[in-house]
Amino acid sequence: MPEITLTSRSLARGEVLLPGSKSLSNRILLLAALADGPTRLHHLLDSDDVHHLRKALGKLGVSIQEQGGVVTVAGGGFQRPGAHLFLGNAGTAFRPLTAILSATPGEFVISGEPRMCERPIGPLVDALRQWGAQIEYLGQPGFPPLKITGQRLAGGPVRVDATLSSQFVSSLLMAAPLLEGPSSLEVMGELVSLPYINMTLGQLRQFGVKIQHQDARHYQITPQILRTPGEMMVEGDATAASYFLAAGAIGHGPVRVCGAGSESVQGEIRFARLLEEMGAEVKWGPDWVEVSRAADHPLHGIAKDLNDIPDSAMTLAVLALFSDSPCEIRGVGNWRVKECDRQQALYQELRKLGARVELLDDGLRVESPLKWKPARVETYNDHRMAMCFSLAAFGPTGVTISNPACVSKTYPHYFADFEHLSE
Repeated sequence: MPEITLTSRSLARGEVLLPGSKSLSNRILLLAALADGPTRLHHLLDSDDVHHLRKALGKLGVSIQEQGGVVTVAGGGFQRPGAHLFLGNAGTAFRPLTAILSATPGEFVISGEPRMCERPIGPLVDALRQWGAQIEYLGQPGFPPLKITGQRLAGGPVRVDATLSSQFVSSLLMAAPLLEGPSSLEVMGELVSLPYINMTLGQLRQFGVKIQHQDARHYQITPQILRTPGEMMVEGDATAASYFLAAGAIGHGPVRVCGAGSESVQGEIRFARLLEEMGAEVKWGPDWVEVSRAADHPLHGIAKDLNDIPDSAMTLAVLALFSDSPCEIRGVGNWRVKECDRQQALYQELRKLGARVELLDDGLRVESPLKWKPARVETYNDHRMAMCFSLAAFGPTGVTISNPACVSKTYPHYFADFEHLSE
């Protein structure tokens, strides 16, 4: 389907079960593959990014079976000393595999879609080379594809610049227990998306890995065996929750998302707190959140540094179309190196709808339209562009979204769920 037209609507109400978190699904899949026995995974995300990783693990000799919606990963590590792996545009698979394969004997080539080959990986490669990793760039230096000559790495101190992505830190933390000796990690530069690093540490703990850290920039890791927890439940995607929670705020609700709530390990769930600040009513349960808004309570604009939740910050940029004062979003300079240049993409597409938008050094300032314009929104093959701009359907002109199938990266049935909740 080249495009989808969402007619104008004014109400949103109902309940949706969130798909499994992409970030958690790919982390858990990798750790389960390295564990000392089988792990049964419940509510694993069924999407393009996870399919790419599952296929790659299969090429590496990891047995993965699925029955009745439960995915069983045999564990035991990688059994084949070499493979050519294609990982699409899945950064949550590409970056950790780069680190783990560097410490795995064998010859490996990893590549991806054209956009993946435009997303920087140089800081991670530079850090791995401090451990003695042998990695070659097969194209432009600093970017995929890569050739990795994996070997046993001794460990030792390593520094990584995390300005562009917290995934560089997470990747090193996931690989460090596999090294021959103790290692230490120091994080340099501006630290972005810290909750994702904490998420990685939490998942490593689930597999019995203990990592010492005095603060968010210094870590000490010893060689350890990953112990399977036996069974794991993948939490619902908190970023996906942001679209429906925002719909509840715009369309009065109540809208309840199930699968992530007050006990969520994902930082992106904090988006619901922003909705409270803007004037919506938010209720919480351990694994659910519900949003509504009285018709006589307007949504107020806010100014926030959203360094910790850059994906949900996109939702706020579109939600600003419906606020009575501007929204200013800062701390999201790494938008530029995501699935597309999200800063420029949001700037272009919001303006098509009539919004007044200002580019900032590290974000955007968005003011609601004086007059809404009918528009065909380009998605740049970015799933989050497609999903957050669905909220523009609550405007008076509706919205047409190009390439809606790009949501298959993380949420294949998103538009069916959106239609079910809105009217």
